[in-house]
Amino acid sequence: MADAPYLIALALLEQEGRRALPLQGTSLPEAPADGADPGEAGRRQALELLVRVWQRSEAGALRRAAADDSLLLATVPMDCLLDTLPALKARWIAQGDGAALVRGLLALGGRVWRVSLENRQPLAFQELGADR
Repeated sequence: MADAPYLIALALLEQEGRRALPLQGTSLPEAPADGADPGEAGRRQALELLVRVWQRSEAGALRRAAADDSLLLATVPMDCLLDTLPALKARWIAQGDGAALVRGLLALGGRVWRVSLENRQPLAFQELGADR
């Protein structure tokens, strides 16, 4: 992966019966260490994306489209932002296959985490593997 990966937050959702995949991202000085989660940068990206999703709710009812995998973080190489990532997004919007989206993100050479929040616990990241 590139020396300076890009960290993206993805919300897999449906609004008024149509799939949508809003994204939020930032460049990182370096990839998270093996076994480490995306830390504060991941928390910030998840929060910013969720504020955008919250604002979007004024246009109609929202629902998660991929159960517990509906809020994801991923590291991707910068060079995939113009071609590969938009193609993955378009494929998910057309087909709704969340497992294929995760496999596609992993195939870019980065890592993918599910974002979750348990009652009275801090935001948690669970790394997803290629077995999806």
